[in-house]
Amino acid sequence: MKIVKTVDEVRVIVKEWKKEGLTVGLVPTMGFLHEGHKSLITRAVSENDRVVVSDFVNPTQFGVGEDLESYPRDLERDTMLCEEAGANLIFNPEPENMYFDDFSTYVNIESLSEELCGKSRPIHFRGVGTVVSKLFNIVNPDRAYFGQKDAQQLAIIKRMVRDLNFDIEIVGCPIVREEDGLAKSSRNTYLSKDERKAALILSKAVKLGEDMAKAGEKDTDKIVSEMIKLIETEPMAKIDYVQAVDAVSVKPVKEMTAPVLVAMAVYIGKTRLIDNFIYEALNGG
Repeated sequence: MKIVKTVDEVRVIVKEWKKEGLTVGLVPTMGFLHEGHKSLITRAVSENDRVVVSDFVNPTQFGVGEDLESYPRDLERDTMLCEEAGANLIFNPEPENMYFDDFSTYVNIESLSEELCGKSRPIHFRGVGTVVSKLFNIVNPDRAYFGQKDAQQLAIIKRMVRDLNFDIEIVGCPIVREEDGLAKSSRNTYLSKDERKAALILSKAVKLGEDMAKAGEKDTDKIVSEMIKLIETEPMAKIDYVQAVDAVSVKPVKEMTAPVLVAMAVYIGKTRLIDNFIYEALNGG
């Protein structure tokens, strides 16, 4: 497995693979990889001849006062995980290799980026759309892999690929959880022991919402209300949002008519965590 730092190096390697008729999978990450990322890489390895993992903390998706500088980084650990999972190449550029000093071109996915995380992180998805489109142009993959934990991001990437005619298959992969239910996240490392315990309120609220939907509750307001009540029983939790939206358009919905995404962002102390469930997965459509 190789680690490369520059756009030109990636392009040379991928062009050779393509000349040989090999298929290429891409797993875009911001590094500090965990079992959730590993599941994406493993899936990509099973479906492609070669797999590229991008390992890049993208500055354009962080707003003022967010955790760009403190975001955890550990390339050595990432490399071990990628090797174990069977990846062929890690693309680990510096910001100056991805963005010129006078960089002025952005990809803005309107409408879908205005709900959920887009309300409290207004420039976030513009940064995501921009860096992912750049990675698509650099790596030229046949398939790209994203986790459902970032469900709004997944919907946005799918829309961007459709609207801009990228010839790439977008593969969404299930949320990977700790044994006690907490969704795996690089930001979990910020949590103290007590905060880590408190953070379980997110997955408990997800289970409550899922159970209500499985039992036949169709009113999204009722489901969201009960989930909020549960989260509010945890003193360390501060809700950013809990909301039900159409899983494709990311527009608010009042009825559980699949596919519905019920998503949340909750602060545990200073750490902002997200979790969700998609109703379609519960009833087969």
